[in-house]
Amino acid sequence: MTGYTMLRNGGVGNGGQPWVLRWSSRIRLTWLSFTLFIILVFFPLIAHYYLTTIDDADDAGKRIFGPRTGNELCEVKHVQDLCRIRESVSEELLQLEAKRQELNSEIAKLNLKIEACKKSIENAKQDLLQLKNVISQTEHSYKELMAQNQPKLSLPIRLLPDKDDATFPLPKSNRNCRLHNCFDYSRCPLTSGFPVYVYNSDDYPFGSSLDPLIKQAFEATVRTNVYVTENANIACVYIILVGEMQEPIMPKPTELEQQLHSLPYWRTDGHNHLIINLSRKSETQNFIYNISTGRAMIAQSTFYDVQYRPGFDIVVSPLVHAMSEPNFLEIPPQVPVKRKYLFSFQGEKIESLRSSLQEVRSFEEEIEGNAPADYDDRIITTLKAVQDSKLDFVLVEFTCKNQPKASLPTEWALCGERDDRLELLKLSTFALIITPGDTHLVISAGCAMRLFEALEVGAIPVVLGEQVQLPYNDVIRWNEAALIIPKPRITEVHFLLRSISDNDLLAMRRQGRFLWETYFSTSDNVFSTVLAIIRTRIQIPAAPIREEAAVEIPHRSGKAAGTDPNMADNGDLDLGPVETEPPYASPKYLRNFTLTAMDIYRNWNSAPGPFHLFPYTPFDPVLPSEAKFLGSGTGFRPIGGGAGGSGKEFQAALGGNVPREQFTVVMLTYEREEVLMNSLERLNGLPYLNKVVVVWNSPKLPSEDLLWPDIGVPIMVVRTEKNSLNNRFLPWDEIETEAILSIDDDAHLRHDEIMFGFRVWREARDRIVGFPGRYHAWDIPHQSWLYNSNYSCELSMVLTGAAFFHKYYAYLYSYVMPQAIRDMVDEYINCEDIAMNFLVSHLTRKPPIKVTSRWTFRCPGCPQALSHDDSHFHERHKCINFFVKVYGYMPLLYTQFRVDSVLFKTRLPHDKTKCFKFI
Repeated sequence: MTGYTMLRNGGVGNGGQPWVLRWSSRIRLTWLSFTLFIILVFFPLIAHYYLTTIDDADDAGKRIFGPRTGNELCEVKHVQDLCRIRESVSEELLQLEAKRQELNSEIAKLNLKIEACKKSIENAKQDLLQLKNVISQTEHSYKELMAQNQPKLSLPIRLLPDKDDATFPLPKSNRNCRLHNCFDYSRCPLTSGFPVYVYNSDDYPFGSSLDPLIKQAFEATVRTNVYVTENANIACVYIILVGEMQEPIMPKPTELEQQLHSLPYWRTDGHNHLIINLSRKSETQNFIYNISTGRAMIAQSTFYDVQYRPGFDIVVSPLVHAMSEPNFLEIPPQVPVKRKYLFSFQGEKIESLRSSLQEVRSFEEEIEGNAPADYDDRIITTLKAVQDSKLDFVLVEFTCKNQPKASLPTEWALCGERDDRLELLKLSTFALIITPGDTHLVISAGCAMRLFEALEVGAIPVVLGEQVQLPYNDVIRWNEAALIIPKPRITEVHFLLRSISDNDLLAMRRQGRFLWETYFSTSDNVFSTVLAIIRTRIQIPAAPIREEAAVEIPHRSGKAAGTDPNMADNGDLDLGPVETEPPYASPKYLRNFTLTAMDIYRNWNSAPGPFHLFPYTPFDPVLPSEAKFLGSGTGFRPIGGGAGGSGKEFQAALGGNVPREQFTVVMLTYEREEVLMNSLERLNGLPYLNKVVVVWNSPKLPSEDLLWPDIGVPIMVVRTEKNSLNNRFLPWDEIETEAILSIDDDAHLRHDEIMFGFRVWREARDRIVGFPGRYHAWDIPHQSWLYNSNYSCELSMVLTGAAFFHKYYAYLYSYVMPQAIRDMVDEYINCEDIAMNFLVSHLTRKPPIKVTSRWTFRCPGCPQALSHDDSHFHERHKCINFFVKVYGYMPLLYTQFRVDSVLFKTRLPHDKTKCFKFI
């Protein structure tokens, strides 16, 4: 303390040296200031120099403190961002870890539930197995009950007749011959197939006298007939052609009789033989009249009452078109209904009944019944009075301008040449046919020729004389196509003809055209009709119509087909009961042995096409095994339809009267593999699809490496002989269902649309049911028909590029429809859909049914089809007009009816979706 005090007192305590202290204090302050200066100035410079030296090093990548570019500054910012992201990710990972732990706990719970479900499944399997056993036992019991109620049907043992037929009973007279006493049924078992043996006329002397045209036409027909056999030992019927004979070299009756009796299978009396005498001219003579034919049946155009045996002999039509097909372009149209002349008649009577009887009696004496009355004089007087009255245009001529044709006594001879007669008939609404005055002459070749010509050109026949036996009269209802009037009513004929309405006239003209085309027009039709009459009389079912053998093209399949959600999405519509069965065929037709006895007149007079070629209509309801009869007049209804009329729900039944049914898709294609594969894939999962038949219309086979999709049903690729649109409608043997969905390879339809169309077709099996509608229109300026594809509320056609139809129409299109129509389809490579619509409308007299509002069905982005060609519509115009000429009228019918389901777009409660409606 002393020193400190001394310092504060001026250094008195240290000997008085205050300046030393002041000096040392200054020195310390100066040193401190200098030191601070050195630190603050030189140290930063040295640090800066050191750092700059490091930045100038060779390793530029290790520069840390030097000046940096803009990119490096950005990288620094990026590092900062990454750091922030790392922190954020770390937080999320922590959160995910927490969630993972939660999910693990949930998985553990679900595993427990799975174990419980497995146990439930095992229990359900046991229950299912028990149910299957119960069902199997029930089915077995059902089959036993059915076997008890239904006899077991099997083919009978084939009867083999004795060659000598010694035990066959003899009739008292050949005139009394009928099937029961002059026909040997033992040669014709029900399962024989109706074999027919035809003698070769060239092997016998009378063969050289036959008309060459008739002989040639007959031989050509025999070669293609399905019933003809070369094995005479198994034949049911033996046929020999004896006419038409050429008069200069005609054998004598006794010579012809000896030659007939010397036939190798005549067997003393000629039973089961058919003698055919075809006439090509109206003056054909009845030279068989003076020949003993024994028990042989006779088929010809001229019969006397003492010669004709009803139900045994056959009245045939004349064979006018022996070696030529009818020219449909020369046949006049069926409309307008009324023509220039109300009726016409041309003929000349060479010999009257009075001169033939060599006596003259008054009309009153004839009425008293001593002799048949000759009404021809009264007919002439009455018809001339009608002509003179000028009430209607009529043309009657009772004297030929040229030499009349030769004729039988009391028969009205034909006048002029055939072409001249046809020109007059084309102008006539009715054609009078006056039967011979001799009532013993039940039919003559002249009358048959008049009938043939009238039907050919659409003049409605008016036959004066009810005793006449018209061709095939025991199987054809002639009153639907002709008027048969007794001669005493000649004074009422004019009134009767004027009173017939236009609708009735058109119906009779259409029926006459049908009869002419089916049974009269060609040699094949005449011969087939004669055989069909005999076969029908002895109740043997017709041979099944041939099917087109499908030549399959090998192809590889196995490509898993995907499911297009746009195709399979059905929205709110349930398509029907879920189908779990494999593909199955439609039931075979089971009425072959009862049809000939039950529906003979209906089938012969209204069957679509030659009934002897295709012997049934397929639209009769099939009686299923699970059906029961509900009483008279109510028909059949499947069991389980509900009580009190409630019926099954929409989802629980497919509709229609056939409980189990599938359909076949027929798809025509031509060298568009990618488009085809896409279309096939769209069919994957389609319910009720039996199989797909791809008609490969190209001569070039598909690519060998092409892998076809696996859609769950068989795909049959069929090779065709030529590129023809008619191949679309061939009745392929691979089509085993009645329902056919004809579809183009570029059609784009959803599953619900296809299923709805199938349901509608099941309710209208005789119609075409499809999607794109078209219509025809009359072009007034050009007086012709036009094809129109514009949007319209009215339609008359449904394109078969997306349509359902019955396989029955495939047979008719390919084998029955006039060949001229198929030829035009091949010529234009067009119009096959129009042809099918014409055919169905012609047969049913009903328009097609359009479903949904869809007007087109092409897939977007597909290559252009033939329909995009500029000439497409011009060709379709020509097709329609040509088809009208072939049919003779316009068969298409207009309709504004369209079928839609309210369940397509409307949400309804489950208990309300009992049915679907048509709007």
